[in-house]
Amino acid sequence: MNNHTIEKIGGTSMSDYVSVRDNIILKTGSKHPLYQRVFVVSAYSGITNKLLEHKKNGKPGIYALFAGGIEDKSWLDMLAELKHEMFIINQSLFGDGKLLDEANQFIGERIDEAQKCLNDLHSLCLHGHFSLDTHLLTVREMLASLGEAHSAWNTVRLLQRDGVNSVYVDLTGWNTDKHISLDDRIRLAFESLDLAHQLPIVTGYAHSEYGLMSSFDRGYSEMTFSRLAVLTQAKEAIIHKEFHLSSADPHLVGEENVVPIGRTNFDVADQLANLGMEAIHPKAAKGLRQQNIPLRVKNTYEPDHAGTLITVDYVSDKPCVEIIAGCKGIYALEFFDQDMAGNMYDYDREILTVIKRFKAYIVSKDVNANTITHYLDTNIKTIKRIRSELERKFSEAEIDQKKVAIVSAIGSDMQIPGILAKAVKAVADKNVSVLAIHQSMRQVDMQFVVNESDHTNTIKGLHESLVEVHDHGRAICLAS
Repeated sequence: MNNHTIEKIGGTSMSDYVSVRDNIILKTGSKHPLYQRVFVVSAYSGITNKLLEHKKNGKPGIYALFAGGIEDKSWLDMLAELKHEMFIINQSLFGDGKLLDEANQFIGERIDEAQKCLNDLHSLCLHGHFSLDTHLLTVREMLASLGEAHSAWNTVRLLQRDGVNSVYVDLTGWNTDKHISLDDRIRLAFESLDLAHQLPIVTGYAHSEYGLMSSFDRGYSEMTFSRLAVLTQAKEAIIHKEFHLSSADPHLVGEENVVPIGRTNFDVADQLANLGMEAIHPKAAKGLRQQNIPLRVKNTYEPDHAGTLITVDYVSDKPCVEIIAGCKGIYALEFFDQDMAGNMYDYDREILTVIKRFKAYIVSKDVNANTITHYLDTNIKTIKRIRSELERKFSEAEIDQKKVAIVSAIGSDMQIPGILAKAVKAVADKNVSVLAIHQSMRQVDMQFVVNESDHTNTIKGLHESLVEVHDHGRAICLAS
């Protein structure tokens, strides 16, 4: 284990350079030297949504428009708009002068090269022998790389201007002449760096021979961050966000009612990721977990707060709920067949095969003698395709679907007598009808399936009853 940290800065924080500089980079002391740190940066807030598609509402970006139809070139207009927006960002950061010209030239050339590639591919795929679908993953990765290259290059030049010996580490593979593994790309980039005297700013997107996005999609920067920590044997991995990893979403329960978690373990982080509230992608967390590298989540705007430290073996001193989290837009796909009793395995295998084929993400699952219900994080188009295929395979089955929300109470140790009864009462007091409940023997989470319209009230009720009743102070468990 070395003496350096690998740190990741989220997109919203990246959009506030002054806070990044003052609260993260220059916030030094005995525990936080200026150097012996490596920063993996995300694209500026909203840029990746425009390059690919909006993460939350699915609004098409340049990639989605390009992939949507070979005859449609509306992606060109959006690419021009994005270039203009990136130039505006540059203007706000550099003002007028030589640095602005250099910044515009850097990202302008990359956008122009990307446009030429897409135009050439567009022309090629007008011929019958070439299929656009076979190239789309490469297109997606190329476009995604533009966002992190832009923010990383800018940050390096700004820090150099402000007296920091920062260095640009481009892992995007732009114009690379060979395809190598992610690990080899990282090793090559870092073999000549001096972490004691240089501050590397690394692109969150990294090109590899197999492609990060096929496995991690929008979580690719977390995988870059994780592999960097593992390969360089960092003493700690740190993620800087615009908020704390807190006991609930402050927008739902009120900022005055939430409290930072402070300490938790990777098991809790996995439960959050399952609900789409990633502290870190589970596959990215795996390497940190195996190498016993602690992960710290910090608030960019509260630099003096220790944040939340996630470790392998942490368990709360007293059993408690650490966080209430939930997700909306979940489809409950209920499959009933009288012949299922005694043949559960065969039915389950067939259903899972269909769900996997249509790439729907399973959040949770219910089973009884003759019914299997899968709770899927997907869209209505995919649900209809899955349902149609299952109806074709099982003509006598009764299949239904319902849009729901899932809300979880999560903690490193929730073996509290009567907690289920207390939680159910808290939800009932909010006039919420519970559609299903799951509580695992691991005692790390308890899930409530409710109508989508009851999502917020369920979170509020559980937070009031299981978290707010305790005086946690600055954190549920203060991190060191």
